[in-house]
Amino acid sequence: MSTIESSVSSILLDRVAEWLTNSSLAGDELENIVRGFCERLTAAGLPLARVHLSFSMLHPLYDALSFTWRRASGVTIEGFRMPAGQKPDRFLQSPYYYLLDNNLQHIRRRLLQDGPNEFPIFEDLRKDSITDYLAFVQPFGDGSVQGMMGSWSTDHNTGFSDDMIDALLRMQNHLAVAAKMAVLGKLANNMLTTYLGGDAGKRVLNGQIRRGDGETIRAALVMGDMRESTMYAEKEGRQAYIDTLNQFFDAIAAPFNRNGGEILSFLGDGFLAVYPCGRHKDPSKIACEAALSAVHQAQARVAELNRDREQKGLSRVGYGIGLHVGNVMFGNVGLKDRLTFSAFGSAVNEVQRLQILTKKYGREVVASQAFAGYCGGEWTTLGEEKLRGIRQKVTVLQPRAPAPAINVDESFREAVQNGLSEAEQVILLHRDAKKQVTRTSMEKFIQ
Repeated sequence: MSTIESSVSSILLDRVAEWLTNSSLAGDELENIVRGFCERLTAAGLPLARVHLSFSMLHPLYDALSFTWRRASGVTIEGFRMPAGQKPDRFLQSPYYYLLDNNLQHIRRRLLQDGPNEFPIFEDLRKDSITDYLAFVQPFGDGSVQGMMGSWSTDHNTGFSDDMIDALLRMQNHLAVAAKMAVLGKLANNMLTTYLGGDAGKRVLNGQIRRGDGETIRAALVMGDMRESTMYAEKEGRQAYIDTLNQFFDAIAAPFNRNGGEILSFLGDGFLAVYPCGRHKDPSKIACEAALSAVHQAQARVAELNRDREQKGLSRVGYGIGLHVGNVMFGNVGLKDRLTFSAFGSAVNEVQRLQILTKKYGREVVASQAFAGYCGGEWTTLGEEKLRGIRQKVTVLQPRAPAPAINVDESFREAVQNGLSEAEQVILLHRDAKKQVTRTSMEKFIQ
């Protein structure tokens, strides 16, 4: 690189800090904050070649997010879940562990091309012609388990000057404040999405938080339940039963959380899913067809799960699914200071009782006449039932044709084999097209 003046413009750095403040107030995503921050620092004259930032996250499915910015290629994002009770050797040999173990805030090393590799990561950095490396730990407050770790790297031939280091440390504090706000915002979204579901979580974040807030919607309804759960609990013990229940939910419930459907609540060993739709024929038809397609996927996945359980000498898991369509009330109910966001009303009661009728008729799937009518296709009438609380008898049907052959997702097969839930596989493999997440790349967090 050409010679760069060691002095850094405080005016331009103040503009970067102002941009961070405005981005935080606007609620920008953490990815946008990291990218914009790194690009603005280089535009201000800091000769950064590479910036690595890792943020610990309070999230049910993963422990941290890592951002690596390179001058030549922009930002890449990785997610990580620490294996229970394990600290990989590469982490134990990293600059970050050295900082934590020695209760230090910073560590700086000049990287000579023929020098020793104090830490394994230095060998990789030398391949990128890095000459100077500054790592740091930045907690988000005393006693907080959340925080930021990171490193600044340059390929400038004289490394970082004192002015540059002073500028980086000053800007690091501004970044920590902006990142903390973004992480807390992400945390709120993560928690609400995980515990309430995507649509319900958005409604709560948008202010639908008071008791009685809600609306009446039309939806295709799915109620699923695991059979003989009491026997499993008594026979297998607490932890084995919980593991079985989670495997069951991964297999049977996940398909209903896609293509317009949403798992609204888990009820013991069962679940309620909704496919909201308009009040006319065509939207109702689309919703019911999507729900029935998810039923076929769920049946194939449970069959795959049971094949795996049989190979391991475990008992098969049985289930029942009820299908219905109707108007439901959707919103907050409960105590003034303890609410739940759910669907309720006569249609919800009907689908629950339809699900119970799978036991009486010895069928895995039953549906109401209304649901079957919207779906079309061939159905077998099982009988007419007087459901408790419903004045008129309800015609109960089952799909006549067997479920079509469906290829089970490869990610679900991997989840069954390695014990991770599908949700964890999704988090660890594909947050989205830009945010690829891997389970084994611990090195991404120690650079």
